[in-house]
Amino acid sequence: MKGALLLKRSQINRYIDEAIAFFQQQRFALPPFAYWTDADWQAHAVEAEEIRDVMLGWDLTDFGSGNFEAQGLLLFTLRNGSTGDPRYPKPYAEKIMLVRPGQVTPCHFHWHKMEDIINRGGGNLIVSLNNSLPDEGLDLVSDVVVRLDGRVKTVTAGGTVTLYPGESIALPPRLYHSFWGQQGAGPVMVGEVSQVNDDRADNRFAVPAGRFPAIEEDEVRTRLLCFEYP
Repeated sequence: MKGALLLKRSQINRYIDEAIAFFQQQRFALPPFAYWTDADWQAHAVEAEEIRDVMLGWDLTDFGSGNFEAQGLLLFTLRNGSTGDPRYPKPYAEKIMLVRPGQVTPCHFHWHKMEDIINRGGGNLIVSLNNSLPDEGLDLVSDVVVRLDGRVKTVTAGGTVTLYPGESIALPPRLYHSFWGQQGAGPVMVGEVSQVNDDRADNRFAVPAGRFPAIEEDEVRTRLLCFEYP
């Protein structure tokens, strides 16, 4: 599903450059293909089949909001498998993300994927939680029971937990969650370790949202996003 408003290629190039600098500052090393240009992709097209097929690499979305810094997310998928292609039997996935202060990833759940969301460094991550109803609606009443680094915690419906650097939360399927960086604490390097990731078919948003943006090509792209590979 495309976002209703266009992200500019110049914005995407800048946000990726900022993410590379931030990950380097946090001493998190990206794999070589994170830096590939269009020409590199043409040169490595055959050997990079897995990267393309399981959508590894850069991923940036404003969820159709038209305001990436208020509602958006920048991700890099490091590894992934496929539930439908036996060539890629990994049962797990891993991402690294940059979440800005006040930048909201809207409320959603996954039908199939269980995941750990991890504060890998930088600022603090706020996570809001709701159970889902049998009809997949948002449960505004019942308490949510989650595990934070193996510790059980009960949160009221719509309540939040704060993840400080090094802390994590385990999110089972069908548990609604939203997250953002704490204001005044700086950007957050967020890790995700999960079962196989399928962003085309395993996201249920409480309020319908776009996932992969339409792009206005106002300058030459410096990096390809994971849905743009040749």
